[in-house]
Amino acid sequence: MMAAGGSEMDKIRAGFIGAGRISDLHAIEYLQNPRAEIAAVCDADASIAQRQAQRWGVPSQRVFTDYADLLACEEVNLVEILLPHHLHHPATLAAVAAGKHVSVQKPMAIDLAQADEMIAAARRAGVVLRVFENFLFYPPVMKAKALIDGGAIGDPLTIRIKSNFGVSRTAWTIPPAAQAWRLDPAKNGGGPIVFDDGHHKFALAWHFMGMAQEVHAWIDRTEVAPGKVIDSPAIVSWKFPGGRYGNFEAVYSRALEIDTVHYAQDDRLEITGTRGVLWITRGHGKISDQPPLMVYADGEMRGFSNLASGWESSFVESTRHHIDALLAGAPPVLTGEQGREILRFALGAQESARLGRAVSLG
Repeated sequence: MMAAGGSEMDKIRAGFIGAGRISDLHAIEYLQNPRAEIAAVCDADASIAQRQAQRWGVPSQRVFTDYADLLACEEVNLVEILLPHHLHHPATLAAVAAGKHVSVQKPMAIDLAQADEMIAAARRAGVVLRVFENFLFYPPVMKAKALIDGGAIGDPLTIRIKSNFGVSRTAWTIPPAAQAWRLDPAKNGGGPIVFDDGHHKFALAWHFMGMAQEVHAWIDRTEVAPGKVIDSPAIVSWKFPGGRYGNFEAVYSRALEIDTVHYAQDDRLEITGTRGVLWITRGHGKISDQPPLMVYADGEMRGFSNLASGWESSFVESTRHHIDALLAGAPPVLTGEQGREILRFALGAQESARLGRAVSLG
């Protein structure tokens, strides 16, 4: 893979644009992988940028509050864009114009026109645009995909995804500024549950079942603070080619205690095939003592308990894959085009909820 300026890349030197809460998980693999490092850090809050730079061993001369300064660093050949959704588009365009490979947080943009501009700009610049998606690299999900591809449950017929949001005495603290933009419709693009976190669930549906033909969604609103609402409860139903179906249910329960060290939520997935059923029993947290992956087929239940199931493991695997792909000149997961497909899933759900009817995704 060529670096900016046309030289071969021998190492990934990442610049973090945004150093807030989630950056701790993104940093793990860069700090432990001998073929990568964090070369620069930028955050609009200088104290946050400096704190994270000290933790990650980034020299003070490469700590910034303006990402234009980070993009001018010759040492940086990849940027991780960890900004609110409405800033993904301008930051990506600036990064590719500077000749940097880009890993941008999901969802990649707030509409398809922005996504198309980002994809086209990266193609013209000859750089890699990747949409960061960790759930596809969650070890129980990777094992489930291998089992299904190997015929463990036959041909998949339906997929069911459930996300529970609640409260937790053990969850990490979310800074007020991070909470604020997620509840601001002008910045979040559609809501913190179905549009933001829902990207993971739309990605899972796409990963296991392909692109849906139709979507039908009911998305309600729940007030969580004066004048602040979240997009819950919600049910999103899909029709896939070949007479296959799926649904995604997201619900916030204000008194539901969740065992987690990250966000106060947990996730479950069920896929039914022609000869069996597969379950993934956890995601962000753990509200079940069952094995993280279970399969029933041919009259036998198998549990897979020896899989890494902490949410952080999905970030490690996702970043490791991207480092390997960049250095090998292979396409990432998700490509910009794949990220656009999943954005189309999410936007279709919002349109369906607004119109009160099914919407074609063809």
